[in-house]
Amino acid sequence: MFRPMLAVVAMAMALVLPAPAGADTAADAPIQAQDAPYYAACAREGLDASQCAGRLIWFKATAGNDRFNTYVFQQRMGVLIDWFRVLRSDQRDDRFRAWGVINDPGCCTPGDPNCPAKSLDETYGFDWCPGDAELLKYVGKPGYRDPACDFKDAALKAGDPHGPEDQRQSACDLAFGTSAGALGFRKFPNPRFDRDQWIALNGRAGSWAGYAKPIPAAGGSGEPAKSRLMDGSVEPPFLIGTACGSCHIAFDPLNPPKDPAHPAWENIKGLQGNQYSRISEIMVSGMATNTLEWQMFAHARPGTTDTSAIPNDQVNNPGTINALINIPQRPVFAGEQVLRWHKTRACEGQPEAVCWCEPGREGKCWEKSLQTETVHHILKGGEDSIGALGAIQRVYFNIGSCSEACWMNHLSDLRQLDPQQRGFGQTPFDIGQCRRDCPNFRAIEDRLDNVLDFFMSAEARATDLREAREHELRKISPTAEYSDQDLIADLNAEFGDGAVARGEQIFKQTCARCHSSSPEAAAGNFDAIDFHKTDPKSGLRADWMGNDQATLVSEVGTFRCRALHSNHMSGHIWAQFGSETLRARPPDPNVKEPSDGGRGYYRNISLLNLWAHAPFMHNNAIGPELCGQPANKANAFYAMRPRYVDARDLSLLPPEKQPACWAYDPSVTGRYDLFKASVDALLHPDQRMPKVTLLNEDVTLRIGPRLWDGTDKEKLLGFSLTIPATIDGRGVNAGTLGNFQHKAFVVDLVQAKFKPAEVEKRLVAQWGEQEGKRILADLKGITEEVTRQPNGLIEALKKRPYLVKKIYSSCFAEVENAGHRFGEDLSEADKKALTAFLATL
Repeated sequence: MFRPMLAVVAMAMALVLPAPAGADTAADAPIQAQDAPYYAACAREGLDASQCAGRLIWFKATAGNDRFNTYVFQQRMGVLIDWFRVLRSDQRDDRFRAWGVINDPGCCTPGDPNCPAKSLDETYGFDWCPGDAELLKYVGKPGYRDPACDFKDAALKAGDPHGPEDQRQSACDLAFGTSAGALGFRKFPNPRFDRDQWIALNGRAGSWAGYAKPIPAAGGSGEPAKSRLMDGSVEPPFLIGTACGSCHIAFDPLNPPKDPAHPAWENIKGLQGNQYSRISEIMVSGMATNTLEWQMFAHARPGTTDTSAIPNDQVNNPGTINALINIPQRPVFAGEQVLRWHKTRACEGQPEAVCWCEPGREGKCWEKSLQTETVHHILKGGEDSIGALGAIQRVYFNIGSCSEACWMNHLSDLRQLDPQQRGFGQTPFDIGQCRRDCPNFRAIEDRLDNVLDFFMSAEARATDLREAREHELRKISPTAEYSDQDLIADLNAEFGDGAVARGEQIFKQTCARCHSSSPEAAAGNFDAIDFHKTDPKSGLRADWMGNDQATLVSEVGTFRCRALHSNHMSGHIWAQFGSETLRARPPDPNVKEPSDGGRGYYRNISLLNLWAHAPFMHNNAIGPELCGQPANKANAFYAMRPRYVDARDLSLLPPEKQPACWAYDPSVTGRYDLFKASVDALLHPDQRMPKVTLLNEDVTLRIGPRLWDGTDKEKLLGFSLTIPATIDGRGVNAGTLGNFQHKAFVVDLVQAKFKPAEVEKRLVAQWGEQEGKRILADLKGITEEVTRQPNGLIEALKKRPYLVKKIYSSCFAEVENAGHRFGEDLSEADKKALTAFLATL
């Protein structure tokens, strides 16, 4: 089956991909069978050799994070991922509805017709995927040769300071493995796996029943049982890694699949951003729902993720998975002061902290210097600001690459309460040290230009509603046409005569100051803007429909916790990925929480293809709630955590008053209907039913040593703390727990007893004399109460909730779909007209 495909792909590559002078053509590359559909996609999209190489890296490279996802995350952070629960092949058809992940079209369930594997025992319960015939031989054995070793590099770019000879790090360190059944999720054979032990525990090779069976815990039903995911004596058959594409690969709005559980390769795009992904639930898939970790991690909506959940800064801040569209037109910012590493040829005796040459390479050196540069602003507040290449590299660290060598020891240990000890707070990740010590870092860094070229490619081209509707018509009649005028006519028929033209004028008057990148908008000449003008160089719409400028969060008015994210501040984990210009931004004077160090802003994002990317805002909270409605109700996460609350006291509405969630529907009609409902919510802020993510179960923390003698339950020597799901009839905000600055609280609690004058001086300076003295008095009161009753801390705080919600909170905001009230004063006719125009973007 694969040989004819390889021949076709090789011919297409020879025709489509330009061969750099002196380089082998792509047709000469040793194409792995599992890579055939990827090269076919490159040919279909018209990608050149560099763009195609970048695409393959984006879809497949884990850069060694399989160790993080299998061992480090669990052992160092105590958070468990149940990869079998997410990727089990017998629930392949339910996978998208449960977890929002995109099934790999090349994989199959063992035993299905035409599937090379005939039994789940052959694949240990996972899908069979191309490349598994070789990989499965090495489960429980050393010696596996990663398919990345056969990766065909694009030619080194002309003028590269590290050229002209190719000195890139071995492609083996990209670490591809084979697909785990869902795009962006990769598996590797575990050489430490013991097949006989596995069968003795589970009954057969394809079962995980014994491995999944929990060990009853000390607290009985009041505390989650212990999972064998923490049992290091039993090794799983696979190590699971994730590529960047695990979040960004999505269905093509232009050509969605008929059945989302069974997509074809033609339905897949790599840069759209998966608006259905439940990556937060995946990260805690091995945790019981009544654990603190589940309650704090699993708060993000589909299509969003808290990117500081692992490098935790104790700011609850989920954000949407970015749609990377029309990047050549994205605004850049000149005059930024950027301290970063630059390629050079020699170091001439400089210390390695500022200049380093890679051993065994000729003139492959890097020098750290402060320069004035032109850069993109990336992330929700523009925090990644040292250039696009640096931002791409940081994504790999955020998903686990080089964790042990480079960054785990820079994280804050949430259990460390002594400010004199390592781990009390974050320390900065050192790019130079990581380059020296982690070959996976170098493997990615040496190919960042290819990934950026992929971002600039045709695959990131905007998908207009007009094109999508024309494509739908051509499924019926291959020669059908649907013009811009056809779209305008249909929108005018739906929203009123002349609606699109009227909506464009409203947009110019109301929205363009933030959501246009045109020179006319920058000059304030909004009437002169042509939103549909084409850039002659790129062939794309010239206007990116957003200026990417930073706006104070108090002006935007939306859920502000994401804007208070602190990881790029000086002294924090990602400080070296932020520019000095970023950190010099003044704090928002209208925000009471700390917003120094460049925090307190949101970018004015692009509105391109808005019709395909609802719900809205940085947390997907404005618009209907989405749900997958899976057949396996244990994975029905929206049913576990409804969001709508009573506006009077923010208590959870009863089931009969909860608006129904909208089922995942990536079809053209489904996206368009969701867009209309979301715009309606956007333009009618007074009609929005408030949304707050609340605890849905009591959480009990057991403190003290435990004993287990192999009987039916652990024994606890110590005491317990229970965080109730409701207090005085009102739900407890899950974000409040995530935002609680417990270390500062404990330090002040201790010092209130031993150094009260110092604490009072600081509290009065921050909160004023009356409030500062009140806080000190309450800290002293808590100390006395806890001294009498060690397990009474929760009760003591319940009497003084303002300490948790305000004084020791990184973010006070609770309502997640508030703000962005621009346009609320428009007439209903004008709101419809604006909706019609937005559909044309």
